[in-house]
Amino acid sequence: MEKNTVLWNRYQKHLCLCPEIGLTLDISRMKFSDTFFGQMEAVIQSAFSEMSDLEKGVIANRDEGRMVGHYWLRNPSISPSNDIKQEIEAAIKQILEFSAKIHTGAITAQSGAIFKNLLVIGIGGSALGPQFVADALTSSSDRMKAYFLDNTDPDGIDKVFAELGTAISHTLTIVISKSGSTKETRNGMLEAKIAYLHAGLDFSQHAVAVTGAESELDRLARAEGWLERFPMWDWVGGRTSVTSAVGLLPAALQGIDIKELLDGAKACDDITSRLDTKRNPAACMALMWHYATKGRGTKDLVMLPYKDRLLLFSRYLQQLIMESIGKEFDRDGELVNQGLTVYGNKGSTDQHAYVQQLREGVANFFVTFIEVLKDREGKSLLVEDGITSGDFLFGFFQGTRTALYENGRESITLTINQINAYTIGVLIALFERTVGLYASLININAYHQPGVEAGKKAAGAVISLQKSIVELLQNEPRSLTAEAIAALLGKPEEAELVFAILQHLAANRDRGIIQSSADQIADITFRSAC
Repeated sequence: MEKNTVLWNRYQKHLCLCPEIGLTLDISRMKFSDTFFGQMEAVIQSAFSEMSDLEKGVIANRDEGRMVGHYWLRNPSISPSNDIKQEIEAAIKQILEFSAKIHTGAITAQSGAIFKNLLVIGIGGSALGPQFVADALTSSSDRMKAYFLDNTDPDGIDKVFAELGTAISHTLTIVISKSGSTKETRNGMLEAKIAYLHAGLDFSQHAVAVTGAESELDRLARAEGWLERFPMWDWVGGRTSVTSAVGLLPAALQGIDIKELLDGAKACDDITSRLDTKRNPAACMALMWHYATKGRGTKDLVMLPYKDRLLLFSRYLQQLIMESIGKEFDRDGELVNQGLTVYGNKGSTDQHAYVQQLREGVANFFVTFIEVLKDREGKSLLVEDGITSGDFLFGFFQGTRTALYENGRESITLTINQINAYTIGVLIALFERTVGLYASLININAYHQPGVEAGKKAAGAVISLQKSIVELLQNEPRSLTAEAIAALLGKPEEAELVFAILQHLAANRDRGIIQSSADQIADITFRSAC
């Protein structure tokens, strides 16, 4: 009894109430001391100041000399120039007008039929945000059904087009790439073009682009006469682009009220701009991340939303948080190897999956629960006397939270009233702001991603090596081992990679490489089928 009283008092003391946006943040199950907030007040106030500068348009992405302006997307009036304000407002108007023309049939497919499906081609932030929003807000009244090509996996691409089948004839495709040169997105676009061609259709009459002005994609869409082109700006990063045309166009076409989503994000931005730390849910959450991980990423963040519609939220947050926080160097150039690992599933599925380890295994994590108060639209069935399925879901949530706490596992609980476009906007803005504040607390730049660029360069080197291998074998009558091929290419140190490339090519018969059998890898040979 005494223990419960202490928890109740702590709950009341540390509950961050935000009725204006239908959200509460409970940090009482994090075991920080009574002096923690006082100790951190100076650094969180400094983070607020940096965030204010960010919104005013200071250069935040120093690697590329760019501003970071995703907050302007839902409140153009705070953008640093009238030109940017007008561009944002014009883009929203363009999205709404184009979507209305698609829905009413003012713009139709090549056959004259109304578009019924939507295929989004993108990767990373150009897909994760739109996928999360589409899944969270889908309903029986959707104007269009959304499909996604978010990888360069041929089998995955085939799977999507097999699902579409003949419905490709009334499918609108959105190709999303800021630079227009993202390889995965380009590959998906080329595969889509062939799929439309095989269906006897002109891709350009079914395609729109979301891209930067004068990018490769922008020039291609203009030259081929695509239906429409929508802007992406260099001051919007992919992982914070969901409230730009990247996320708003697919959402509007699906039939989601994007004005409500933007209103929710703006309202949350207003709340999370408060300088009163304990009344600012993003500040409280950023401080809990710092407390839990000692500001060094020493524990993982486990997302457990107790709502099926939030299943993809953890995937979306993985990019938002891990790409922003995972950095080798801090802003002073010091080696820090920062990060915050994110993973998650959904409740109560987790109780039949990995909650066993969370409660009794390695205590290398803290949990963020998301509770949604409203169970469903309409009346619920009683599955027991006076009890609904939603009551059981609530019970499992509370039970898991209690079971973890009793075994020394800490947790945060976010509670929202219901799932709709407004609250999805709130959640997006809340975590965007939390990431920015936390990055300031640990002195890293949240707005660049040098590791991603390094991976792209390394992938390009693999493709270049593959071309050299194929060219060599096409002019070589002998069967050769991977080691011999690497030597002939003047790259003996790349024998392992050469072998891996050849093994991949030989597994796909259409690539024209034949592999021999041998007991030892060193004795396996390859030759051209030509």
